[in-house]
Amino acid sequence: MLRRPGVRTIPIRTLRRMEFFSGLKLPPPHPVGRLHGLMCKFILSITSALMGCLAFATASLNAQSGTASGWTPLFNGKDLDGWVQRGGKAKYTVENGAIVGTAIPGTPNSFICPPKNYSDFELQLEFKCDPDLNSGVQIRSQSKKLKDREQPFGYQVEIDMSAKNNRWWAAGIFDEGRRGWLFPKKSKDKNDISHQKFFTDQGRKVSRQNEWNSLHIIASGDSIQTFLNGIPRASLKDGLTKSGFIGLQVHSVSKNGTGKQIRFRNLRIKEGTVTPASIPAPAADNQLTAAEKADGWKLLWNGVDSTGWRGIRSETFPAKGWEIKNGIISVLAADKGGDIITEKRYSSFELSADFKISPKANSGIKYFVQTGPKNTGIGHEFQVLDDLRHPDATRHNNTRTVGGLYDLIAPDPNKPLITPGGWHNARILVVGNKVTHYLDGFKTLEYDRFSDAFLALVKQSKFKDIEKFGQWEDGHILLQDHNDRVSYKNIKIREITK
Repeated sequence: MLRRPGVRTIPIRTLRRMEFFSGLKLPPPHPVGRLHGLMCKFILSITSALMGCLAFATASLNAQSGTASGWTPLFNGKDLDGWVQRGGKAKYTVENGAIVGTAIPGTPNSFICPPKNYSDFELQLEFKCDPDLNSGVQIRSQSKKLKDREQPFGYQVEIDMSAKNNRWWAAGIFDEGRRGWLFPKKSKDKNDISHQKFFTDQGRKVSRQNEWNSLHIIASGDSIQTFLNGIPRASLKDGLTKSGFIGLQVHSVSKNGTGKQIRFRNLRIKEGTVTPASIPAPAADNQLTAAEKADGWKLLWNGVDSTGWRGIRSETFPAKGWEIKNGIISVLAADKGGDIITEKRYSSFELSADFKISPKANSGIKYFVQTGPKNTGIGHEFQVLDDLRHPDATRHNNTRTVGGLYDLIAPDPNKPLITPGGWHNARILVVGNKVTHYLDGFKTLEYDRFSDAFLALVKQSKFKDIEKFGQWEDGHILLQDHNDRVSYKNIKIREITK
């Protein structure tokens, strides 16, 4: 390290990297009195060289954009000059490089459209939608004249992020003004990617409510395919309309929807015949996709046997009280087998598990679980509960409802409705001190387990006498046996290293 009083120091290692990328030679170390001037000259030389390289690279990229890559911006990021509004009278503006559509009651579905028609193309964009507002992207669309307006019709790639409706059909395909839903469709095969229940379950997991989402659409010949946040969603063969306009929708609303907004940005298009992407079949239960493996995910339960798990008070898996059958692990109501925990301990991680409750059921997914003689089974708990029927849901200021941090923090009241008999997803993200709970893709709460606010909650809870509660470095993952039938599958974990 080179040091000079009153001057911010620069590590030699950093300067050597600057040498490498700039092609310039750093002068050898000098006495402190001369170093400052030499370093200033050196850094100015580097700055000049790097700026020249940057200017060259930028010019090259600008020259290549729209030619070598084939992509063309669909929106200039500044204004809507040349765009045409069809349908209703919702308000469209441009803010911070994004198209903002604002809902107005008493007007039909509205669409803002670039002036050109498109047939075969790839379209990429990002959107951020109010959870209570439905929207979509029209493609290959046409319109018919009514007395007071144009009425668009044609393919619409759906934007549906509503936890309230609990459908999650974003990137599905709806035939606006004609035939209704084309994808998902009814299917007897539960593993069919178009199956409505599968489509909903997948939508919960991949949708990012209240955040920016990426949408990728491929229309080529009679094929239309969609991807949401990089995940394949819809694949449709339909040749009714092969050319038409693109439109960004603001759905009609009641008075309660006044002011709800949808935002679009980074719209770009590549025209011409596109080889349809091969959409892989969805991963079977208790298996990882190639993308998940690349991201470091591992199965926490293998879907077959009890490998990697044991009883909370035993070195073996419970002989009763738990059932492993058809890729599902269930705690039974009849026999008390006790909680089960992972053999391994975890610190920073992302955990995902699908669960299904029976009526009035109570269970939980615990983390940072300890196994000493005093605190066996104690840990942080992602509550799993039938809120509509179990009495715990109305106690302790809602801190014992599904998606909450048991007895400590109540979940967001706008969370998805969880009903018995259906599969739902719990996700827990722990990065150092910061913890976040997600229920069906919806963030229910977040907290800092070392904060004064959290420690104050502990002092008022049933854990107040547990030494260092919430501040353990690591712990086991636990599935709770509360004498109610609750099932789990697709339990997987991604360890996070600092």
